[in-house]
Amino acid sequence: MTVAARLSPQPWMTAPESLAVFDALASGGADARFVGGCVRDAWLGRPVKDIDIATHAPPERVMELLEGAGIRVIPTGIAHGTVTALCGGKPYEITTLRRDVETFGRHARVEFTDDWIEDAARRDLTMNALSCTPDGAMFDPFGGLADLAAGRVRFVGEARRRIEEDVLRLLRFFRFHAHYGRGEPDAEAMAACRELAPRLPTLSGERVRGELFRLLTAPCAAGVWRLMMGQGIMVHLLPEAMDTDRLERLISVERDLGAAPDPTRRLAAVLDSDRPGALRAAEALRLSNHERDRLLAMVEPPVALAPADHQKALRQALYRLGDAELFGDLLLIAAAIHDGPLDLAALRRALAVADDLPDLKLPIAGRDLLEMGVPRGPAVGEALKRVEGWWIAEDFQPSRDDCLEMARGLLDQPSGRSA
Repeated sequence: MTVAARLSPQPWMTAPESLAVFDALASGGADARFVGGCVRDAWLGRPVKDIDIATHAPPERVMELLEGAGIRVIPTGIAHGTVTALCGGKPYEITTLRRDVETFGRHARVEFTDDWIEDAARRDLTMNALSCTPDGAMFDPFGGLADLAAGRVRFVGEARRRIEEDVLRLLRFFRFHAHYGRGEPDAEAMAACRELAPRLPTLSGERVRGELFRLLTAPCAAGVWRLMMGQGIMVHLLPEAMDTDRLERLISVERDLGAAPDPTRRLAAVLDSDRPGALRAAEALRLSNHERDRLLAMVEPPVALAPADHQKALRQALYRLGDAELFGDLLLIAAAIHDGPLDLAALRRALAVADDLPDLKLPIAGRDLLEMGVPRGPAVGEALKRVEGWWIAEDFQPSRDDCLEMARGLLDQPSGRSA
């Protein structure tokens, strides 16, 4: 395989930890390269997250070489040729070159090989089949660099066959189109996706959630979601999630605020449903309890909120919610629903309420009333509720002493000590 281009040195390539891993492998004659996402994103000038390495050496030999160099190694997936090196606290996933003998959906029976092209042919997309030596020599067996330059997301080989091997690749195609694609999507891939979409329900909810949540973080997530709806994809996954206009407005609001994209919030925006529909979506995607509860609260808010509300009303809403994160979620969703131009200054002021009042808590408790002589039982709760109502109405300004004085006043009323 000839060198297709050269990548300028990157900090993660020249880091002492990276060099130590490559030196350990080279000491035993193991040819190794960076592969996959780190190469793709570095070529585009994007941040690199995970560092993956491939080598022709079998996994047992990789472990031997790393341990001989004093590098801790974990056999994370040794049956499939993968180990993880921990060097200087940084993880490096190292996988032996492989070729598929037989595929079983998410799994495959593989054989190790020393052929870099055979290994690259296993990758789903051309842009993910790139590899790079530590000195920056780029290898591109399937035209991934040209596809990156054109914003073209394309399967390695025949699209239909690659999706049949693993139907999750159908969702990965749209996810990568959202993050890397420009213009019209690849026609062959789209035809294969339409044909094989009925197989999507065979995927686990966790796998679907992973792909859809990554897609939802893309700046153009609404457009790609709309594309998936038009191609008959979403009806097999989330038939309740069809409000792409609201999703688009939320993305615009987040962009204007400089807020980080939040996939749970964006999912709430695109759900055109009630609480039961949101619960079905949460179960289908196997959301965590926290994600599920956030989603349900955003679909059917426990309090009404609008960025233009008076500051006192916003503070009361925050107190009733008891959750600053949800308070911000509801404000952003409300801004996305609102017709007309966005009042960004009002939205910023509303969001700042959570920063001004981070820990709202009634200054007195039941034990204070017991010390005043209120008998144990319902009377304590009733009295606290009346003091709390007054404290809220006074915009949370009364101090502990003020609240105690209010409680004493209630006890002195003719209605008696039970107040």
